[in-house]
Amino acid sequence: MTETVPAIAIAGRAIGPDHPPYVIAEMSANHNGRLENALAIVDAAADAGCDAIKMQTYRADTITIEASGPGFDITEGPWRGRTLFQLYDDAHMPWAWHEPVMRRAAERGIAAFSAPFDLTAVDFLNALGVPAFKIASYEIVDLDLIGACARTGKPLILSTGLASPQEIDEAVAAARENGCEHPVVLHCVSGYPTPYEEANLQRIGYLKERLPGCLVGLSDHTPGAAIPGGAVALGACVIEKHITLDRSGGGEDDFFSLEPDEMKQVVDTARAVWAANRTLTLERSASERQTEAGRRSLYIVKPVRAGEVFTRENVRSIRPGRGLKPKYLPEILGRRAARDCAYAEPLSPDMVEGFSI
Repeated sequence: MTETVPAIAIAGRAIGPDHPPYVIAEMSANHNGRLENALAIVDAAADAGCDAIKMQTYRADTITIEASGPGFDITEGPWRGRTLFQLYDDAHMPWAWHEPVMRRAAERGIAAFSAPFDLTAVDFLNALGVPAFKIASYEIVDLDLIGACARTGKPLILSTGLASPQEIDEAVAAARENGCEHPVVLHCVSGYPTPYEEANLQRIGYLKERLPGCLVGLSDHTPGAAIPGGAVALGACVIEKHITLDRSGGGEDDFFSLEPDEMKQVVDTARAVWAANRTLTLERSASERQTEAGRRSLYIVKPVRAGEVFTRENVRSIRPGRGLKPKYLPEILGRRAARDCAYAEPLSPDMVEGFSI
C-alpha cells in the first residue's frame, strides 16, 4: 500500500499530490549584475504563473576561497577559463538585493526564497523572513548546512544532482534529525544543459519509494519546456527551472535557462498533466456523455412490416447511438418484426419478436 505523504505549505500555498505542481523559477545569476533585471525576472515569473522565485545567497568568499590550481581552475565546460572565485564573484547577487526582490515578489503574489551556501546566509535569510530554504545539489553533502536550515522550522527543499543514494539518505536524515520531518527531494541532473536522454525521469519513482514521507519533484536543466510535464505524470509535486529574460543575454546561466514564454509553457503543461492524471475512473466522463449519440447502434434502414424478417438489408449498425448495441445483431437477424418499423427508426427490444435483453 502506497504511503500518503503529508502536504506541506510555502507561504500558504499547499504542495502535494492533491495540489497543482508547485513551480519554482530559479533566477540564479541571470540578473547579470543589475537589480532592474532581477526585478524584471520576478515579474516574468509571476506573469508566467510560477508559484515562487528562487535566489542564491552567497558571496565568492562564502562559497570558495581565492585560489588557483587543480579543482579551483575551471578548465572545461561553459565557465572554463576562470577560477571558482572569479566565477562566483561575477555571478553572485548582492545581498542587499534580497529585500527588494522579496518585496516585488510579494507585490506580485508569489513566494521568494533562496538557496544559502553557508551558515551566515542561513541566518541572513531567516532574519529576512524567507518562507522556505533550498539546498543546491552541490551542497547536499554539507550536512551542517542542511541541519541549520532545518532548525529554522521552515520547509526545506533538497536537490540531488550528483548525489549517490547514500548521500541522499544522509541529507534527508540530517533534515529530520534537525526538525524537518518532511523535506522535499528534487531529482536533478547537474548537467548544463542536460541532454534529454540523460534526464533519467524514472528516478522520480525510485525516490518516492526510497524516501517515504518525502514529497518528490524535479529540478530540471534540459532544454525547453517538455520534460517537466513528464515528471508530473510520474508524481513530481515540485518543478524548478531556470528563468532568464533573454537566453542570448550573455550571463553565466542564460544559455540553459528558459525565457518567459517558455516558462509559461512549463507552468501550463505541468498543471494540465496534473489535472489529467489525478484520478482513475472507469465511468464515462461528463464530456463523453455529451457525445454518446455519436456511437454506432442498430437502425432500420428499410421499412419493415410486422411479421417480416429482419435481415442485413433492413437493419444495419450505423451512427447515431440511440438503438440497440451492434453486438445484438446476430441474435436479431432471422427474427420477425413485432410491429411495423419505419425507416431511420432506432431498433429497440419491443420491435423484435421473442427478443429481450
